[in-house]
Amino acid sequence: MNTKSQQSPAHTIEDVVNEKERVSRLGRIRQFIFGTLDGLLVPIGVVSAVAGGTGSTKAVIIAGLAESFAGALSMGAGEFISGRSEAQVQEAEIAKEMNAIKEYPEFEFQEMIELFEHEGVSKEDATRVSEILQNYQQSYNKTMVEKELGIDVQPDTVRLPEAFTMGISYIIGSIFPLIAYFFFPINIAFPLSLCLTVLALIVVGIIKGKLAELNIFRSTLEIVLVGVLSAGGGYILGTLIPKLFGF
Repeated sequence: MNTKSQQSPAHTIEDVVNEKERVSRLGRIRQFIFGTLDGLLVPIGVVSAVAGGTGSTKAVIIAGLAESFAGALSMGAGEFISGRSEAQVQEAEIAKEMNAIKEYPEFEFQEMIELFEHEGVSKEDATRVSEILQNYQQSYNKTMVEKELGIDVQPDTVRLPEAFTMGISYIIGSIFPLIAYFFFPINIAFPLSLCLTVLALIVVGIIKGKLAELNIFRSTLEIVLVGVLSAGGGYILGTLIPKLFGF
């Protein structure tokens, strides 16, 4: 019987420390998916409404471009401000916790023990681990914050990469609903715009399904249905409302 020895992959302490940063970069996939979806769904609704309401290719292109860049700026700025605000709130909570550790060390020590016990560690071992951590203040503080508050002890208050990812992915998504109107008249560009958008939605659905380990067909169908309803709703409103008001 043949056996194969299994060895752990070689790594350095730098690799271990940088693992968190690697996972954080993977987290930007959320911004990419979110931005791309909005970049597909919002513009398809806008251009479909304008196409149905005006019948003017020029009006569609102007409205589409305006929406695309305004939407990208809004999404990017929103991601930056919301992320910064969240981090600032977290910093305030961390400061309170650090102050509590200094002013009420015994109380916080008992809390540490209880947190470990809550995770299934026996009281004896929880006490031993907490006592060891007390000898290393940085690790003690970090463990307390992460276990009690559930947040990173050093939240990132400047999230430019996430904001850029959101804004750029929005612009990329908006290309698909709009590009056909640059080359074809309304009667051809409208169905072609829908087809390109559906194709892009399918790709996003597949990516989302693979990353989240979901059923690919279900993930794709869900996103495509949302896109079709968005475009259809925009087109109906764009043709119905002008007629109701006599435009």
